[in-house]
This record gives sequence, C-alpha cells and structure tokens, in this order.
Amino acid sequence: MRNWIGLILGLLSVGAGGLHGQARLSTKWEELTAGDFREAIAKAQGTCVLPFGILEKHGPHLPLGTDLLNVRYVAEHAAQQEYVVIFPEYFAGQIFEARHEPGTIAYSAELQLKLLQETTDEMARNGCKKVVIVNGHGGNEHLLPYFAQSQLERPHDYVVYVQWGHEATKKVGAEKTGPDWHAGESETSNTMVTHADLVHMDRAGNESGADQKRVNLPDSVYTGIWWYARFPNHYSGDGTTATKEQGEADVQSWINTVVRAIKAIKADGESLKLQSEFYEKAQHPLDTRP
Repeated sequence: MRNWIGLILGLLSVGAGGLHGQARLSTKWEELTAGDFREAIAKAQGTCVLPFGILEKHGPHLPLGTDLLNVRYVAEHAAQQEYVVIFPEYFAGQIFEARHEPGTIAYSAELQLKLLQETTDEMARNGCKKVVIVNGHGGNEHLLPYFAQSQLERPHDYVVYVQWGHEATKKVGAEKTGPDWHAGESETSNTMVTHADLVHMDRAGNESGADQKRVNLPDSVYTGIWWYARFPNHYSGDGTTATKEQGEADVQSWINTVVRAIKAIKADGESLKLQSEFYEKAQHPLDTRP
C-alpha cells in the first residue's frame, strides 16, 4: 500500500512540475533560454513589448528610474494577462531638458534614433514581427511617433506600434490644482504601488514643483527651453498629496489599457500588408493612380 501511495505522489509531483514548468515560461527576454525563446515567440504570436523609460531626476523623493520602473511593472503585469515577450530595460530616450540634474543620461539625438532602429530591427530578426513600444516617459512623446513614421523610409518586414497613456481614473480625494506632470501626486501615487520601497515621502516637500512661469509666450509657440523655464527643479506638481489608493486605480487602468492594446495588435493582420503595399508603390510613384 505504501508503494502505491509513493507512486501516486510521485506521478502527481511530475504532473505538477510539468504544469509549473509551463507556467514558468518567462515573459522577460533576458530570463529565457535560447530554446525557451523559440517557444515564447510562438506563444506571443511574434508580438514583443519594448517598455521605454528614462533615467532622470524625479523631484527630491522618487528614483531616477521611475519611468522605467513603472512602465516595466505595467508591461509585466499586462503580459500575465496577454502573453508577450518583454525586451530588457531600455532608457535611451529624449531627456535633454534634465541634463542639468544629477543622474540624467541623455544620449545624442542621432544615437537615440539609430539605437532604437537597430534594436527594433534586431527584435524583428529574432521573430518579433510586431514590436510594441510602450512609453513611460513624457519626453518621448514627440520622439516615438516620429520614429514610427520614419519606418516608412525603407522596407521592413515588421510593424512598429507605439502605445502611451491610459484612461483617466476617478480622482481620489481633493482635485489637483495646477500641473501634475512630473514626480507630482499622480506619478508618486503610481510609484507607491510599483516600487513603494523606493519612494521617500519625507522628502517630497523639500523642493517646489510649482510652475515658475519664467517665459511668457502664446500656447501656439514652442521652444525647447519651455520645461526648464516652468519647472527648473525638474519637479511638476506636489508629491506630498500622493496616495497608494490613487496609485492602485491609475496603475490598474494603465495595465488594462496595455492589455487591450496587445490584444488588438495581435489581431491586426492589415498593418504589415498595407506597409508592404506602400513600400512597393513608393518605388514607382508615377504609377500610383487615384
């Protein structure tokens, strides 16, 4: 009888191990073996996410990698619902406006575009035919659409998708007054959820995140110094009013938005076809007819 019990327990252990092994197929590119990577790409239907953050000051109380840490948290939790392969930590984005602050890594404009292009090319060479750049940094919101548009310059056998933002959540507590763009209530609340151990709430009031309004120009006029003119401390808003409750609502909304985007991108069978059609027509523009 004891032998039968041992055999049954052994079989259950193998079965559980098999199920556990299957569940252990990581979503993270860097954690996969070469053999598992093949399986992961197939499971992801060739869809890979590149969470895009930055290294910059985030007020006096949040870590330099806040954008990177938060966007990876969201990507990893979204991938638990809709499987994708997640590219390793990427922070080579646009952050010239914070070069005066310690810890900022600001690559040249030429390198930003070249590195991103070679990165997505290499991802595609490894089977990622749908590259989803999930943006976690406001300073990339001009760079990334331009990068996506520049994919029409020459043929590619893959599609770049850019996703940022999420649906606004109901405000918990009193309404904010003034801008809340960087290391303020919202971003601090989010980081209290994603990496609470890295948030120093006791320092949040050590500097001002108020708009200094040092340049007076019409809204229709843009100049590169606008951010420094308004927020020289690289802090916009008031982190002292952040709450974990608000962060939980915001982060979950962000996760839900990314999950919906991944599902839609996996189902998209037209973008690559139209992209190929465009490349062909672009070689013979005089043959294009209305």
